[in-house]
Amino acid sequence: MKLLIITAVQEFQKEIKEILKKSDVKVYSYKDVIGYRDASELSIQQNWFANDMNEGSAVFFYAFVKKENVDLVFDLVTAFNEKQLTKSTIHVAVVNIERTI
Repeated sequence: MKLLIITAVQEFQKEIKEILKKSDVKVYSYKDVIGYRDASELSIQQNWFANDMNEGSAVFFYAFVKKENVDLVFDLVTAFNEKQLTKSTIHVAVVNIERTI
């Protein structure tokens, strides 16, 4: 069993749900969250918001997933990210679960 963690901008929520469905992940949880980006080290030309802390609407998904489903999630997310014209992508992490009840 693995703990799958997915974060992305709010606009990708529908696509993440479709990726989980295609990966046979039938049970998951998600939450709307506020994402922050510290832009204080960017030059003025790179930081067109002229603000040191940018925040935006994001989503946070998590699910306990069978080991064999994890690779498919990563493959589908990679394919999705490669098609994006924006800098925003879906981020995925997986954590080994040693014990559960």
